[in-house]
Amino acid sequence: MKRVVSILFAVMFVLATVASSFAQAPQGAPAAPGQGRGDGQGRQGGGGRGRGPAAPACATLACDLQADWTRSSENFYNLVNAMPEDKFAFKPTPAQQTFAERVMHVVTIDLNLLGALGGKTPAPAVNAKATSKADVLAALKQWSTWGDAVIKEFNDQQLLERVTPPGFMGSSASRVRLISFELQHTQDIYGQLVVYVRLNGVTPPASNRGGV
Repeated sequence: MKRVVSILFAVMFVLATVASSFAQAPQGAPAAPGQGRGDGQGRQGGGGRGRGPAAPACATLACDLQADWTRSSENFYNLVNAMPEDKFAFKPTPAQQTFAERVMHVVTIDLNLLGALGGKTPAPAVNAKATSKADVLAALKQWSTWGDAVIKEFNDQQLLERVTPPGFMGSSASRVRLISFELQHTQDIYGQLVVYVRLNGVTPPASNRGGV
């Protein structure tokens, strides 16, 4: 009987020790570099493997939107850059736009969307008819730099203010709605362009889980 009691106390001691170690472990600790979940939910310290760089830690709405813009624009640029130069005129079917045309669609739409935010940063003089890889990438760099600067002009309170959006969005919209629509639209076209590049034997950089 004494032996049974001793064993019981020993088991209870081990369980208490394990529980204590879990209680003392930091909650929500960042993943080690290269150990991101790879599902698009970047974490500070994580590699964000499979979906680009991990997002920074944010405590404001403005930071959240800036981080999403950076992640989205980087992934979009990297995908376009991965397409071979001689495939920018490629169409999956005759009825569709070329690869270059779909990319420039994002740029031209964003000039209207982000321009409606009312920022002070002047819009770039983009070649909306760009067709070559060099010209399209140049336009994307202008788009990315300008969009980043415009979005950073606004704090949380200003992002909630209402402005006059492009006509298809009605007569009034918050700045955060305009930016959210831009992100949604870019991701929509990104998904389309993934098909374009894969039909040409290219793996999208953000889907290359063997990469950094």
